[in-house]
Amino acid sequence: MIYLKTEEEINLIKVSAQILGKAHAEVATWVKPGVTTGKLDAVAEEYIRDNGGIPSFKGFNKFPASLCISVKLNGYHSDSAYTYPVGEVSKEVMNLLTATKKSLYKGIEQAVDGLRIGDIGHAVQSYVEDRGYTVVRELVGHGVGRDLHEAPEVPNYGKRGKGIRLREGMVLAIEPMINLGTKGVVQERDGWTIRTNDRKYSAHFEHTVVVRKGKAEILTTFDYIEKVTANTSLMVEVQ
Repeated sequence: MIYLKTEEEINLIKVSAQILGKAHAEVATWVKPGVTTGKLDAVAEEYIRDNGGIPSFKGFNKFPASLCISVKLNGYHSDSAYTYPVGEVSKEVMNLLTATKKSLYKGIEQAVDGLRIGDIGHAVQSYVEDRGYTVVRELVGHGVGRDLHEAPEVPNYGKRGKGIRLREGMVLAIEPMINLGTKGVVQERDGWTIRTNDRKYSAHFEHTVVVRKGKAEILTTFDYIEKVTANTSLMVEVQ
């Protein structure tokens, strides 16, 4: 079942989304060669809980940590992802990150009342494939609200005019996952770690958005992250 959100519910998600963006920025201050993922996870969880939220992924299907990064506050989830380059990163990889981030906004442009789920996926897919990248098929975006993962699924590939019709009040997590090499991925034995089949780099960016008439509304934000990462190697620019 697809739930349309009221303006009151959207505002509650927006509050959660602001804390989520600030939690990302708090983590970004620690991202550097040599830091452990355990340290980053502890920073994220402390910030989220200090601000009245709950890390949505901790304990979700026995997930052991707080990062992926989603926040539940006032009964509602928000969901966001950002890929950080660490240390010396090649131009080829930075171009992948830039294209993936740009494809997110291409998809968001299609999150408009009256269009279709396939329009979002087609916008992402066509943008990245035109640049020689591939789209992960097994992992997709989704609805967001009282549950972390709600209907509908939002693939990062598709055909124009196909799929569920978008309606104002839908809240969606749009999250391109784009590979430098082939599109295939494999899940490791821990049940969580996902790697590309060819072990080449992949990038992932995500926003929580509301379907509106005329233009989607983005609830999450990268602004806090990019204030922290400005003029550093962590900055991913959209060109």
